[in-house]
Amino acid sequence: MTATFSQLGNDLHAGRRAVPIVRRRRTWYLISVAVLLVLAAGSLLRGPNLGIEFTGGSEFQVAGVSETDSAIGRDVVREHLPENEPKITVLGADTMRVQTEQLESAQTTELATDLAAAYGVDPSAVSTSYVGPVWSTNITDQMLRGVVVFLLLVAVTMALYFRNVKSSAAAMIALIHDMLLTVGVYLVIGFEITPGTVIGFLTIMGYSLYDTIVVFDKVRENTDGLAAQRTATFAERVERAANQTLMRSLNTSVVALLPVGSILAIGVFLLGAGTLKDISLALFVGILAGTYSSIFLAPGLLVDLRAREPEIRRHTESVEAARRPASTDTGTVTAGAGAQADDTAKHVDPEDEQAKDDGPEDRGAVDHDAEHTADDEEDGDDRS
Repeated sequence: MTATFSQLGNDLHAGRRAVPIVRRRRTWYLISVAVLLVLAAGSLLRGPNLGIEFTGGSEFQVAGVSETDSAIGRDVVREHLPENEPKITVLGADTMRVQTEQLESAQTTELATDLAAAYGVDPSAVSTSYVGPVWSTNITDQMLRGVVVFLLLVAVTMALYFRNVKSSAAAMIALIHDMLLTVGVYLVIGFEITPGTVIGFLTIMGYSLYDTIVVFDKVRENTDGLAAQRTATFAERVERAANQTLMRSLNTSVVALLPVGSILAIGVFLLGAGTLKDISLALFVGILAGTYSSIFLAPGLLVDLRAREPEIRRHTESVEAARRPASTDTGTVTAGAGAQADDTAKHVDPEDEQAKDDGPEDRGAVDHDAEHTADDEEDGDDRS
């Protein structure tokens, strides 16, 4: 199996085999749009599950419980807050986390005591915290501001690095695709969006850009001196670059997904740790989306964005013109040569024709003179 993948990687790099990445770019676009539409539909049905850090409220953590039943805590909260639907999560093996709307100090103390009694633990085992509306609004604004600033800085940096704004635009479109896909998966699954989720988003943004830069760097290498040759178009050189980096991107992604997948499985099925789930899910989905977009979306986007540049358009037309079948031109040349040969065969110098006609008479005259010469020699002998 290893030898097979190694041979495949060598064939892709050498150009003996190729995945139709750029040629089928419309197909990859449709796949991405279809997935995003499905996720959007699912997201509308469920809605975002924002954490307390973004909405504000009160949080209770009950440690050392013997029964991790969410219904127990939900019944207690409804006795105090009939109109509030609490968020109850199991943390680890014996800890319950209960989140409610914002409560006063007296309400917080009373609810903490009732939760301890319901779960059969000492009141000291219940810890409380409060997140105010101002703090939650500030952290939301800072998160959005940080993402926007990050995107702007990265876009400018990539434009300067590749000396081409369209390369930066293609990379940013692929990055936005990854972010939308990751957010859509979060909303459909229903995982809580916390500051840990934001950290995971920022991490996958860096990973997606890194993978795209690797592909685009190979594109720049393959398209250097493009106008000096007529063997391949810009799109074909881009596809060659994407194929040459395909196995590298897949190997890097697999190596990254293994530990992230392990953390996600441990966080979901064993520990139930919110922070681990939030970060690992964002990383897992983001790495998958980033690998797909850097290989199948970014190269095609780059080709479409640069296809109308005058230099690339003229070069593409010249390559296609050089590849057109020469049968029409060759047939014309051959027919001309045949006509010329026929004309040459038909055209004979009149003097040559006259020589042919006079040939036998000349030969007859020569023979007649030779006969007279022989007779004269015989008469001479007789006189002697």
